[in-house]
Amino acid sequence: MLLTTLIWGGNFTISKLALREIPPLPFTAIRFVAGSLVLAIVLLRLDRLRWPPAGMGWPLIILGLIGNTLYQLCFIHGLFRTSATDAALILASLPTIVTVSAALLGLEQTTVRQRWGVVLATTGVVAIVLRNGFGQGGGDLVGDLLMLAATGCWTIYSLGLRRISGSMPALELTAWTLFTGTPGLFLMGLPGLVALDWGGVSVAGWAAVGYAALLSLTAAYVLWSRSIRALGAGRTAIYSCGVPLVAATVALLLLGEQPTLAHALGATLIISGVLLSNRGLVPSTPPPE
Repeated sequence: MLLTTLIWGGNFTISKLALREIPPLPFTAIRFVAGSLVLAIVLLRLDRLRWPPAGMGWPLIILGLIGNTLYQLCFIHGLFRTSATDAALILASLPTIVTVSAALLGLEQTTVRQRWGVVLATTGVVAIVLRNGFGQGGGDLVGDLLMLAATGCWTIYSLGLRRISGSMPALELTAWTLFTGTPGLFLMGLPGLVALDWGGVSVAGWAAVGYAALLSLTAAYVLWSRSIRALGAGRTAIYSCGVPLVAATVALLLLGEQPTLAHALGATLIISGVLLSNRGLVPSTPPPE
């Protein structure tokens, strides 16, 4: 899980570097097609690539469209417009948002501790978004709002997974929603792929695409699934709180992004809220960052 934290934390900056050479939609199309193929090979080698149970077709298609197609459109355009640090911190609030949403829908019950965690994490996100709303540098208000929309998509996806989680193993369920979400991303990225100057993309650009597709999208998913079996859900979830710290550090070193007081305050509130509200809970499926 320490390796997974490093992979996901670095992905925000690595993806921004790739976006300097490849537009958002073609980048996402390449990433998800490659990631889907690799994940299919992994499942095939594990002898776990099988058709979903009867009646699961439409739920998997809908969840794939929301949790991968729509989520990725918001995520990649949001990341393109805002800072890697902002994007990582806003997405760090996801476990808490999923928790309170599940409670509102009657899927879970919340404690006073969890409700306070929601307040802390929400306050942290507001601090970051308002910083850009007042025109302070480093991010973009529209980009931050797109990242908030991405959290909404992933919240719906996570709640949908909880409703059908007993019908398939977690890794296979995640893989099939990835498979059903990829065609839409490929079709939307196809015009950009045709127009892309493939020879003009540097070795570093292709390395960034490989990192985002093979490490962040596939290897980290497999590691997350294995960690839940080996360490348990609660211990696995704690490690995700280190992603924003890694993301901010890598962004500082490679992009020169300077964290502000609002970032420090937001990070403290978000991570404290996540730890407080999700202590001992089964973590939701992490977003493909």
